[in-house]
Amino acid sequence: MATRVQDSADVSPEATLGDGTSVWHLAQVREGAVLGENCIVGRGAYVGTGVTMGDNCKLQNYALVYEPAVLEDGVFVGPAVVFTNDHYPRSVAPDGSLKRGDDWEAVGVTCKEGSSIGARAVCVAPVTIGRWAMVAAGSVVVKDVPDFALVAGVPARRLRWVGRAGVPLEPSGEGRWVCPKTGETYTEDDDRLMEAAP
Repeated sequence: MATRVQDSADVSPEATLGDGTSVWHLAQVREGAVLGENCIVGRGAYVGTGVTMGDNCKLQNYALVYEPAVLEDGVFVGPAVVFTNDHYPRSVAPDGSLKRGDDWEAVGVTCKEGSSIGARAVCVAPVTIGRWAMVAAGSVVVKDVPDFALVAGVPARRLRWVGRAGVPLEPSGEGRWVCPKTGETYTEDDDRLMEAAP
């Protein structure tokens, strides 16, 4: 399946787009960015220099994914989400001179397989969003999010556990959890959730 890039999008010839990937109106994909197969980059979204995205990722409208972010397969980034990339952002140096691109150390956001970031959330790098975790809309993430955690708030804190289907899990006793949608079971140990062995 061919890639699809709208005429108003700005995709660097030095970017790599996988088969079936679509880049919509007014989006920008910078040089060195690598997008996997069947990705969607929504209207006005930004993918920074050297950002890596796996297969089947979705960046909704106006999401800003600054380098050196890494998105594994199946990551969802909601509308107007921002991934930061600087510990101490300044436009100028202490002497008042304009800072250049090599005057700072870029730090990134890593989104593990299947994770979802809700609309207008801000992820403050460096931070890792765990596998199949979910960040609620409007949250500010300042520390790593465990696998399967649902986090919300400013700063974001874990409220519940979610399964692969994205719905909150229900307790089934003795550190076990079950997904009401799929029936999959999970085990909790020391504030970590893992898929139960089949």
